Amino acid sequence: MSDLTTENTLRERTDVNKYYFWVLLGANRWAVAGSLACLIFLVFMLWGVLKPVSLQTTMQSSDMVETVFAGLVGAIITGTTLVVTINQLVLSQEIGSLGSQRSRMDTTMDFRQNTDDLLGTVTPADPAAYLLALVETSEHRARTLRDTLDDSGHKDFQETVDEYVDDLLKNADHARDHLEGADFGTFDVLSPALDYNYDRKMYDVRRLGMAHEADLTDEERDAFRALLEALTMYGPVREYIKDLYIQWALVKLSRAILYAAVISLTVAGGMVVFVDPTTFPGTFLGIERILWVVSAAFAISALPFLLFTAYILRLATIAKQTLSMGPLVLS
Repeated sequence: MSDLTTENTLRERTDVNKYYFWVLLGANRWAVAGSLACLIFLVFMLWGVLKPVSLQTTMQSSDMVETVFAGLVGAIITGTTLVVTINQLVLSQEIGSLGSQRSRMDTTMDFRQNTDDLLGTVTPADPAAYLLALVETSEHRARTLRDTLDDSGHKDFQETVDEYVDDLLKNADHARDHLEGADFGTFDVLSPALDYNYDRKMYDVRRLGMAHEADLTDEERDAFRALLEALTMYGPVREYIKDLYIQWALVKLSRAILYAAVISLTVAGGMVVFVDPTTFPGTFLGIERILWVVSAAFAISALPFLLFTAYILRLATIAKQTLSMGPLVLS
């Protein structure tokens, strides 16, 4: 048997730098976009300072700055329209006939009836509580499996199962600590849901059960099946909540880009219409004022694209880490 212990978080299992992983998934998306805008501003300032010819002199001899911001005006309008349109097309799958909506409702209620039977109570309506209930059920059934095998007489097998159960309980404790009180619409719900590596747990419990099936009693086989059932139910629930989160995030992305586009369009348009080499004469902190203005205006004008980048980094990472469902561990 291979090692049955795994890390408790997705980042540790994928062996990604914690700061980079935090930027990809954990950080506020507006903060990521703002940080990228600040980086663009600093790079522009550095280039302007290192350039032998001042920006003001360059603007007097060419219309380079005006051309750049005129192009940005068109790009902001076109890009914003395309991004919002694409997002709405993705969300349009929610629009359907009465029959299709009824079919969705029937499927949902059938599945909830299954989880009612699994949990022994009414399935929670809150997404975080829903996931938490399934995690706690898998904990309870893992303990039951360990207790059932206590008197089996197979010491080596019992030690292996104890190792498996201990690892599952540690992983479940981590998920429970972060799910309690989490609100849907933030990444706080999905992050611990991804940390709970049910797929590896499914594979290991199936492997252990099949390797010793001939030596198991009916009660012990039932304990293995019960734990596998709890882990199996967790999979589609996590995927469903992940899909809801992605749709929620796309709505937030569309709204954020629209907000940022208004500001960016105003700034870029103002730079084209009102700013010339004489608009901001002199220096500030030893650097020509026009360089400060042009650098800041370009960073602000890039905000819609930077917001798009920030959100897609998170959604693409989520999609990459959840390509499969069930006992198939891609990482």
